[in-house]
Amino acid sequence: MVAYKNILYCTDYSEDADLAFIHAVQFAQRYESKLHVLHVLDTIHRYSPYETSEPVEEKDKDWIASPELIEKIRTKVVDRYQPRLEGVSEVDWTVIPGVPFVEILRYARENDIDLIVMGSAGESEQDQTSFLSTVANVSRRAPCHVMAIRNPEKRYTL
Repeated sequence: MVAYKNILYCTDYSEDADLAFIHAVQFAQRYESKLHVLHVLDTIHRYSPYETSEPVEEKDKDWIASPELIEKIRTKVVDRYQPRLEGVSEVDWTVIPGVPFVEILRYARENDIDLIVMGSAGESEQDQTSFLSTVANVSRRAPCHVMAIRNPEKRYTL
C-alpha cells in the first residue's frame, strides 16, 4: 500500500495550482501527512537566482529576492492557503528564488517528499507554444510520484 508521509504542494497562484491545492490537502488529510507548501520566485536570469520577476506590489521596480521580499511573499502564501487547511496538522511554508523546476526537484530530494502535487499549467505556461513546462520537467526528473491537476473546464487547443 502506498503511504504518503511528506506531500509537496507547489503554487504559482494559477487557477490549476489552486485546484491542485484541494487535492494536496485531501491527500494530506487521508494519509495524515506533513504538507509542504512551496512557492518559487521565478528568476529573470537562469544563473542569477536573486533577480525575480515577481513584485510584491505593482509599484515595485527593483525585484531583488532579498530576505524581506521572500518574507513578504511567504506571508502572502500563508494568508492565501492557511484558512483552507482544516484537518492538516503539520505544514511547512517555504518560498525560495530560482528556476522553478530545479528548486522543486531540489526541495523534494532534500525533504524526502513522497508526492508532488501541482497544477498542470502555471501562470507562465498558459501559452501553449512554450517548449517545456515546469510540470513536464518535474515529472520527468522527480524522485517520487507527481500529480498534475488540470482544470477540467478549460479546453486546450493547438
